[in-house]
Amino acid sequence: MRLSELRNKTVAGLFALACLVSIGIASNLTANAQYRTDPYRQNQQDRDYRDQRRRDRDRDRDDNGRNRRGRNNDGYGNYGGSFQLRQTALNAGANDGNKAGREDRSRNRAFDYRSKSAFQKATKDYSSRLGDREIYRQYYREAFSHGYTEGYQGY
Repeated sequence: MRLSELRNKTVAGLFALACLVSIGIASNLTANAQYRTDPYRQNQQDRDYRDQRRRDRDRDRDDNGRNRRGRNNDGYGNYGGSFQLRQTALNAGANDGNKAGREDRSRNRAFDYRSKSAFQKATKDYSSRLGDREIYRQYYREAFSHGYTEGYQGY
């Protein structure tokens, strides 16, 4: 009687061990199947995402390449004037603002670009050949504030 009990317990133990091993193998295969990436499917998803972004961007643009919210692709407003006026003002304002922001940061001064004389005057690098001074000043001040923020943050 004892031998048959021992045999039954041994068979039951082996059966339980076999069940556990098979469950472990099955769960591993299931987990691998869930996280496997199909290269074709991933590439298709990437293409779909890029196409959707392109459609969204194109839908927001008007005929001149500006978006319908009055901003160009660079994030600055569109106040009119020639391309050269705009670029000169944006470059001068961003450079001066960045320099002032870095200087204030290094001297532990408060964040305040509006008190800077360059921001108030907003005529550095202006020439009457470029066009309207007030339009130049708008571009310059917007770029100065962005440049100052980046300079103050250490970028």
